[in-house]
Amino acid sequence: MTDDQRTRIPAFVNPLAGNAEAARDALRAAGGFDVVEVTPESLTARIRGAVADGARRILVAGGDGTIAAAAGAVAGTQVELAVLPVGTLNHLAKDLSIPLEAVEAASVARSGHAVPFDAAAVNDRIFLNTSSVGAYVTFVRLRERLERALGYHAASFIAAARLFVHLPLSRVTVRANDVSHEYLTPLVFIGVGERELRLPALGARVAGGRTGLHVMVVRRRSGARTLALGLAAAARGVEAVAATPAMDAFVVESIRIEPHTHVVALDGELVGVSSMLEYRYLPGALRVVVPSARTEPHRDAYPEPAGRT
Repeated sequence: MTDDQRTRIPAFVNPLAGNAEAARDALRAAGGFDVVEVTPESLTARIRGAVADGARRILVAGGDGTIAAAAGAVAGTQVELAVLPVGTLNHLAKDLSIPLEAVEAASVARSGHAVPFDAAAVNDRIFLNTSSVGAYVTFVRLRERLERALGYHAASFIAAARLFVHLPLSRVTVRANDVSHEYLTPLVFIGVGERELRLPALGARVAGGRTGLHVMVVRRRSGARTLALGLAAAARGVEAVAATPAMDAFVVESIRIEPHTHVVALDGELVGVSSMLEYRYLPGALRVVVPSARTEPHRDAYPEPAGRT
């Protein structure tokens, strides 16, 4: 491979993403990218091939789920991961201050610098933002069933309304810090790093927050009570709600969950797993490309995670 080939950045575009065409146009206009269209099923293998060929930086154009799949192929290496967000929500790009406009994001991918970035894994499957067990899985299944006919937002509203009427429960065993807890719960939520549960930054990483896995287990059993719990958390913050019998919340390095289900949500995607879920926090697992003006990663250091809040 020549030096010129090595300096070109392999750019993997998910053609199924909503703004894939804009991504291709922006990358070709920026220059310096070898643009390749890949299906989600072949993405990991293609990226590993590029790494084996000596790529120093790769770009992935897709949503959070596609980017998480790419992260699994480069985690633990020195290969830098650049992101061109073309998904629906683009949580990761927002966390990294990467522009959502394709041309600007392509420029960052070309000229930005790499910083360490934390991740997590469940049964060796990498995720970058959040995972959940229980009601969210049901919500995504309902939304996907309705989305083609109704569109994303209308399908989301109807799926949420149905859960409000009938909220499924899961019996789960959660083991953290060598202590086991049994729950009958509609939802277990796991975030990479401490998460904000107060409006208007609901679900975002807490700036300067604790590192580790932020685990929240909802105790409420009915749709109405769970909705009330969510509104209370949004208004008063998770710490206030976690002090009540309605929710348990803690930050740990690892957690084991026995959910009695074979599907979990990872970065908004539904993934089949074994019945025992082993979650691990992976500090600095990735090197991600951010705008040159940004000099700090998304956390200041890697202190020991705090215990239960």
